[in-house]
Amino acid sequence: MRMTWLIFAFMTVASWGLYGVFLHRGQVSMGDLIHGRYKAFLFVGFAYLLTAVIGSAIMLVVNGATWSFPVKGMLWSILAGLVGAMGAFCVLLAFGSAKSASMVPVIMSIVFAGAPIVNAVVATATHPLAGGLSAVRWPFILGILLAAIGGCLVTLYRPGS
Repeated sequence: MRMTWLIFAFMTVASWGLYGVFLHRGQVSMGDLIHGRYKAFLFVGFAYLLTAVIGSAIMLVVNGATWSFPVKGMLWSILAGLVGAMGAFCVLLAFGSAKSASMVPVIMSIVFAGAPIVNAVVATATHPLAGGLSAVRWPFILGILLAAIGGCLVTLYRPGS
């Protein structure tokens, strides 16, 4: 069985795990205590342009895809981009309102422990299971609890706390 999807999933974990650390470094390296985070985020936007727009266009051309885009698909995709960008922007706002740089791992731990919980709940609610809530098995609930507990433990007992 090909497990290419798992390789890409771990590549995403690595990329998003580095995101907060690199964004904070970019913010600090801007040398502007007040506006550095927004200057850094501007370049994140450029990176998204290069990756999302140009990268996707190349993949579509290379794979011979049609250039037909249903309105419903475009609207959902724009909404996805907006909530993703809003989340990234809110990370910056959290960095800015934190008392010290030592809060960066705390903020990112909360984000990356909480996001899978939101994803699991919303995905389950929007794709109802046959049998309703009784079809939700205990390991699913345990996984949500472990994600929440893990985020809490990483936050409370981070190195140097």
